[in-house]
Amino acid sequence: MKIRIITIILFLLPIISFAEDIKGKIIEKPSSGEIIPLAGASIFWKNTTIGTAANTNGDFILNSSNKSDILVVRFVGYETKEITIKQTNNADLVVELVPNISLNEVIISKRKLGTVLDRDNPIQSQNITGAELCKAACCNLSESFETNASVDVSYADAATGAKSIKLLGLTGKYIEMMTEKNPNFKGLASVYGMAYVPGPWMESIQVSKGVGSVINGYESITGQINIEYQKPQQSPKFYINTYANNMGMAEVNAITSVKFSPKLSTSILAHVQDNDREIDKNKDNFLDDPMVTQYNFVNRWNWDVSENFKTQFGVKFIDEQRIGGQKGYKTNQPNDINNKYRINIDTRRYEAFAKIGYLFPNDDDKSLALITNFSSHKQNSFYGLRTYDADQKYFYANLLFQSYIGNLKHKYTTGLSYVYDDFKDYLSGDNLGTNRTEKVAGAYMEYTWLPNDKITLQTGLRYDDHNIFGGFVTPRVHFRYQFAPKTTIRLAGGSGRRTSNPIAENSFLLASNRSFEISDNLKQEKAWNFGLSLTQYFNLFGKRFTASADFYRTIFDNQVIVDLDNSVNSVKFYNLDGRSWANNYQVELKFEPVERFDVTTAIRFSDVKADINNEFRKVPYVNRYKGLINLSYATNFNKWQFDFTTQFNGDVRIPSTQENTDNFQRREKSPAYALLNAQITKRFRIWEIYFGAENLGNYTQKNPIIEAENPFGEQFDASMIWGPIQERKIYLGVRLTIE
Repeated sequence: MKIRIITIILFLLPIISFAEDIKGKIIEKPSSGEIIPLAGASIFWKNTTIGTAANTNGDFILNSSNKSDILVVRFVGYETKEITIKQTNNADLVVELVPNISLNEVIISKRKLGTVLDRDNPIQSQNITGAELCKAACCNLSESFETNASVDVSYADAATGAKSIKLLGLTGKYIEMMTEKNPNFKGLASVYGMAYVPGPWMESIQVSKGVGSVINGYESITGQINIEYQKPQQSPKFYINTYANNMGMAEVNAITSVKFSPKLSTSILAHVQDNDREIDKNKDNFLDDPMVTQYNFVNRWNWDVSENFKTQFGVKFIDEQRIGGQKGYKTNQPNDINNKYRINIDTRRYEAFAKIGYLFPNDDDKSLALITNFSSHKQNSFYGLRTYDADQKYFYANLLFQSYIGNLKHKYTTGLSYVYDDFKDYLSGDNLGTNRTEKVAGAYMEYTWLPNDKITLQTGLRYDDHNIFGGFVTPRVHFRYQFAPKTTIRLAGGSGRRTSNPIAENSFLLASNRSFEISDNLKQEKAWNFGLSLTQYFNLFGKRFTASADFYRTIFDNQVIVDLDNSVNSVKFYNLDGRSWANNYQVELKFEPVERFDVTTAIRFSDVKADINNEFRKVPYVNRYKGLINLSYATNFNKWQFDFTTQFNGDVRIPSTQENTDNFQRREKSPAYALLNAQITKRFRIWEIYFGAENLGNYTQKNPIIEAENPFGEQFDASMIWGPIQERKIYLGVRLTIE
């Protein structure tokens, strides 16, 4: 037995005596030259299970093996390396691995929500995202609300293409329109301003109902609409959108951005629209759609001067010619009754804007900001034999400071504002005009109490000193209470004021032979708005639903009445003598019955009345009710998207035409009707194509123009529009995005 043991020891002795430990270090050596140890790297003999791991310094020790002379070094994210040990000397190994991070592409997709209700805002507010804007053609802002239940947009007349917008049953002049918190599209731009914002330029739209924040001024009565443009720091490197329809309209939108550094970036937004075809499908010798040529250009900059000091600034230019009226107008002949009837509106608009913000060091909840905007708007136009020329210079500045009292449960914003509005216009024939310069200096404070996540109370008060109407106070309050985990109630109340521009805000009525009669000493319009809304989230059949219901009431202390009932030959403007109110009720339901299939349904009722022509009656051209169904379905990864929208429009009151001869009298109540729109979108890697149709049912208002065959006659009127005036519209578009 001892001999056997000795024999085995003698046999193993050569192997044991010549076995050596392999020592080494595993490292990465980047281009910077710094040596980085790779802790945890695996080192083992090839085709064996004998191995070890590098320590925190990248060092390792491994016993030799007679089964292999090839050492394998492996580490996640690096190329595996094999070393033949026989070719090495007894010195410690230094093994350098080379990074090889090459992962398979993983795509995580989630469909963007179209319209989002701001849960935390005490003001009832919806955010319309880019995803919602792509559900329809959305050539400009006026077409951005086709899938929205709260905002109505319709044609104001049958000749100029002017759009009328309504919120809470009242016209757009009672909505405060803003671009990135700058009050905009006032006065001369109030009728055609929505056509000055191309759809592809918009990043999102915020729509709030009722009186808004005092921070943005005193003019909001029924709500605020704020437009956010594409930002230089987030916009694509290059984007182009082309669109054409069967009505002869074609447009191109382009966005390009340059990021000079992480702190400085700029973008250029360009828009060209052209429609030079005289189309008359209803054979009344008037153009169904005006011929519009528009050049629109924006250059904006974003400069983060430092971590605490940031600026945005830019310029905008618009050149538009809008032509409506009869076919066959002779431009080389005088504009008189021997020529055809024509409407020609030439517009030049310049804007400059800037935002400067400062965040206090070590306290992001304290900030100081200055918001400014300047615009120059000039319009030269003629409507048949009447000319209307106007010029407006507008400047706005708002200096605001945000902070808190003690802790973040008590926040406040205070500031100073200044408005300069130089407005001049003149209407020939009626020999009417305005020459008014408004100078308004204001101060305000808004306090927000946030005791917990369930309650938000926001109160605001501002004082403005007006050079014409004197000083006045604007109070506003908003309250939000989440009394259950999925139930939120909001209350709002306050007042608003505005100065009326009768001709500019109703220039679409010039597409008629009504004379304009404006009372002297028109007062500033003033109204109170009160609102109640309830939002409920719940699950049913395993699906999530969002339901909302709201009621808003607007009461006027004074209003400039637009009286179309006194006579078919005139429109009168005078101060309210009596009562005027607007009640608005709305219920909306959103749900997703199956994945990627969004459904929105809504119904709204409006009761809008005023003392007009010595009678308390319904305000004309306000739908008694409106229903909406929007269906949107997308396939996996949004490669295909299908959108369908139905609008149900209730009856409206039409001003009386009993003074006209029998052939030119119209009904005094419109029928109810439905509008159908649909769109299909196919998306590829960097581009997409969309195809759609508006007014699929081809429903139109018959004979929309009174006495179209004799536009120079006393009874001619192209402004009595209650329904669609264009037949089915087919369109095609292509979008290309390079990030």
